[in-house]
Amino acid sequence: MAQTKPQWSCLKDVTIVDVSQLLPGPHATSLLKQLGADVVKVEPPGAGDPTRALSPVLFAQLNRGKRSVALDLKTPDGKQAFIELIREADALVEGFRPGVMARLGIDYATLAAVNPRLVMCSISGFGQTGPYAHAAGHDLNYLALGGFWSVPVQVNDRVTRPRIRIADYAASSHAALALTAAILSARASGRGQHLDVSIHDCVMAWTTPAAWASREYVDHPLDSPGVMPENDLFETRDGRHLALGILENKFWLNLREAIGADFPALMDERFATRAGRQRHKLEVNTLLARIFATRPLAQWIATLQRFDLPVSPVLDAHELFADPHVQARGMVREIAANQTVACRFPVKFSLGLPDGDDNVPMLGEHER
Repeated sequence: MAQTKPQWSCLKDVTIVDVSQLLPGPHATSLLKQLGADVVKVEPPGAGDPTRALSPVLFAQLNRGKRSVALDLKTPDGKQAFIELIREADALVEGFRPGVMARLGIDYATLAAVNPRLVMCSISGFGQTGPYAHAAGHDLNYLALGGFWSVPVQVNDRVTRPRIRIADYAASSHAALALTAAILSARASGRGQHLDVSIHDCVMAWTTPAAWASREYVDHPLDSPGVMPENDLFETRDGRHLALGILENKFWLNLREAIGADFPALMDERFATRAGRQRHKLEVNTLLARIFATRPLAQWIATLQRFDLPVSPVLDAHELFADPHVQARGMVREIAANQTVACRFPVKFSLGLPDGDDNVPMLGEHER
């Protein structure tokens, strides 16, 4: 059998018990699984992790190569079997609301008495403490309360729903990083710890710098320096969109060189500097919107990609996987057995990172 663990990895003999469900916890442990850890997924009997039914494709991506054990943690037998797993584990990841683990009789203090070097990572919406700790929530709630929409970025700014679960992925990435540091520290000292990962906190870790600077523009968001009229998405004649990422002034000058002859309004000297464009945001953004609406996306890309410009087509799902750069980087690999794909770890290691086990565990498959 091909080697599925990086032998250089400090995680190759780490065991993580994962009792979390849905996205944040399973994604965090899937990252550590890709880096060499062994992950035992503990699921409730019957339906198991709700993601099995909600999205089999997502479940596969988050849980490939893990071992599945079905345990009813509300029963004495299930709890005892769980504690036996914990006895030899390096870490535990759970995603219940605060207080649930204590009610089940398997809180951190109880488990640390069994295994003092255990690292327990609790991922919850608002953390283990604070006035929102027990509040219900999902990704949109954490983004709303974490300041995601408090930062003005477009001339015609709108509150729109993100296309993926940004808050969940923010939390899972921070959890994986914290787990790695805590596990290595516990192995060195013999002393574990409890990690309190708040999804809301993790969103704020990303939004705070920009949100803090945006406070003085709440009543007049267009004046925010973060609103740049030439750094935006623009609709093309065929209803598609292109992304124009102009920040440095040299790119504006390149845009003028590329299409200024056809659209002389771009040559207006009031717009020649970034400061000038900031003073005339609405006019510049309206001009660009009108220009890009005159031609279809493919024609714009063919024209603009001949110049040094940060311009990109907004790809649909078919185009994404056919993109030559995506294929060259090998981020996604097809799994012929079930006609699906797996996403590789998004960092290239010079010592190599082998593809993991492609098996998507059946509920309770590894109980023995």
